[in-house]
Amino acid sequence: MASGQAAVAVTMQEMRNDGRPGQYQQNTMVQYSTKDHIVWSLCCFVYGNPFCLGLAALIFSIKARDRKVVGDMEAARHYSSTARSLNIAATVLVSISCLILIILMFLK
Repeated sequence: MASGQAAVAVTMQEMRNDGRPGQYQQNTMVQYSTKDHIVWSLCCFVYGNPFCLGLAALIFSIKARDRKVVGDMEAARHYSSTARSLNIAATVLVSISCLILIILMFLK
């Protein structure tokens, strides 16, 4: 399973061929759903928005969700990956800023 994907349907249906005419074997395909990271983007936008990274992540998350609804999974994966990268950058910047503030408060 690729990163950023969750299994939606994993059922396999099998019909055995006993040699009689008209019998066949049927398999269903496994479908994957792309994560759009919209909750993480909302948290980055509301609680920490350095350099507007949270807003950009939210926009890309909404685009990923729209592409997923339309059925364009390749574009949804692309937008989701961009939103994830922006969320990581925003989270790291906010965490480092908070850590520096805490250290500076205790040094005084």
